[in-house]
Amino acid sequence: MEERTVILKEALQRLEDSQMELSEALDKERQLNEIKGRFVSMASHEFRTPLSTVLSSASLLSKYVKEEEQPQRDRHIGKIKNSVKHLNDILEDFLNLGKLDEGKVSVHMTPFELREFIEETCDEVKGLLKTGQQITHRHDQTGTVHADKKLLRNILFNLVSNAIKFSEEGHRLILTSQISENGFSIQVIDHGIGIADKDQEHLFSSFFRATNATNIQGTGLGLHLVKRYADLLGGIINLQSRLNEGTSVTIFIPVNNEHENNSGH
Repeated sequence: MEERTVILKEALQRLEDSQMELSEALDKERQLNEIKGRFVSMASHEFRTPLSTVLSSASLLSKYVKEEEQPQRDRHIGKIKNSVKHLNDILEDFLNLGKLDEGKVSVHMTPFELREFIEETCDEVKGLLKTGQQITHRHDQTGTVHADKKLLRNILFNLVSNAIKFSEEGHRLILTSQISENGFSIQVIDHGIGIADKDQEHLFSSFFRATNATNIQGTGLGLHLVKRYADLLGGIINLQSRLNEGTSVTIFIPVNNEHENNSGH
């Protein structure tokens, strides 16, 4: 009798475990379908403008055949390149989100010189600057830090490109970096459109767009990816913003990071 009771309990436990696994699988499936639905909705909106630009500029290029019309050709070629880059950025954001959700992002900590790293990343993003915009980097000391350069580069690139995107022409963007005994920090400051208080608590959610940013191109994934990458590095993000005045985002990465060489999940 006791043996039958034990067998029955084990069977019930296996059934309960199976139900839990099935429930978790269904939850993941629902989340995946939700992400797919959001992406389709976002893509149908975000793809329309750059694709229209490519089509119109491509058709206009054939009209400028004279040698003296090279400036017009260059202008439309530039529009096509920018539109294709925007389409690529959308796909890159979504692919990165997929890798994070699937646990395929690993952390590889290496030593590198912080000031040099930031200046290299700023050089990469300068192609996005609007007319008259400038990036000023303030870093008083040199020093080596430990972090995953690829993840940190993605974080910094997203933050600086956001600052550029949400600032007007002619505005200066400020980057500051500091190294301390406890870790290092990078701050990105802009004087752009800012973020309403009611939107700030949702900024790190996937596909979220602030109410004053709906007319500006973007996937709503930038800050979400920044938060996910920062979490992998054991980092802390502090965001302060005032509507129509600007935004400051600071990321702090601690030393002796326990995430070294661990996978994303």
